[in-house]
Amino acid sequence: MQRKRLIKRTAKTLFLVALFPVALLFWLLARVGNEDSVFQSFSQALSLIPGKLGVYARAAFYRLVCPGTSDEISIGFLTLLSHRDTTIEAGVYIGPQCNIGKCTIRKNVLIGSGVHILSGKNQHNFSDLKTPIKEQGGAFTKIIIGEDCWLGNLSVIMESVGEKTIIAAGSVVTKRFSDQSVLAGNPASPLRSRAEKEKTDRE
Repeated sequence: MQRKRLIKRTAKTLFLVALFPVALLFWLLARVGNEDSVFQSFSQALSLIPGKLGVYARAAFYRLVCPGTSDEISIGFLTLLSHRDTTIEAGVYIGPQCNIGKCTIRKNVLIGSGVHILSGKNQHNFSDLKTPIKEQGGAFTKIIIGEDCWLGNLSVIMESVGEKTIIAAGSVVTKRFSDQSVLAGNPASPLRSRAEKEKTDRE
């Protein structure tokens, strides 16, 4: 087991070295262009690399350019990140075909396939009927996904999620709930608390 960990750590270090020129190119282009637009282009390109090669390459690149991000992460094929101001902590798994907005994802979070984490729920204003929605602007909010959560396939996250929360597949989270909740539905609502289940099991 120790040998396997050493080999894995060595591979990750080699990918950090290999992706350093790519990260340097990103920083150079970001200085003359819009940082998030440049970041999105790099994210799109990296998302196309299949298999373990892609997982290691994405982990290395995001470790080098995203604040507080670990390379002890797994990001699946065709998953896109839209903001450099995104933090992904160690032990996080993100499945394929996800869209990850401006957020912090705490340790040991599992994210299924096709999950969308939006940059808050106020990205687009729409109150002025005389102005096209695309011209009304909006605000980005950095969403926080608490430690040890499980976000089911195709769920949509528009608000921060408490630690140890489970979100059922296809759910749409539009407001905050307490830690350890089991959420489901559109809009999502609590089914029960994981703490209650553990208490029942002990009894």
